[in-house]
Amino acid sequence: MRRNLAIVVLGLAPLTGGCLAKTAFDVATAPVRVVSQGADWATTSQDEADRNRGREIRQREEHYGELQRDYEKQAERCEDGNDEACRKAIAIRREMETLSESLPR
Repeated sequence: MRRNLAIVVLGLAPLTGGCLAKTAFDVATAPVRVVSQGADWATTSQDEADRNRGREIRQREEHYGELQRDYEKQAERCEDGNDEACRKAIAIRREMETLSESLPR
């Protein structure tokens, strides 16, 4: 019985050697993989940065469009003699000028 068990164990040893070696390799390289994954999460790829920049520019352009519409409404009311609308139109125009500096041309 012991002899049969020894033969079976010796026969299975080459089959499990790869598993043990792979496990040892995985354990040894785990810290490197964890650090590299952490670095990947902590940094922004160029593609992500480009997407984020494009999104930011679109949001600014949308806000500028909203300001433009508000300015036109207030300017029209100002022309009708509404002093409060004139003050709002001036404030909106200043904000538009500030925002336009950050938009691509």
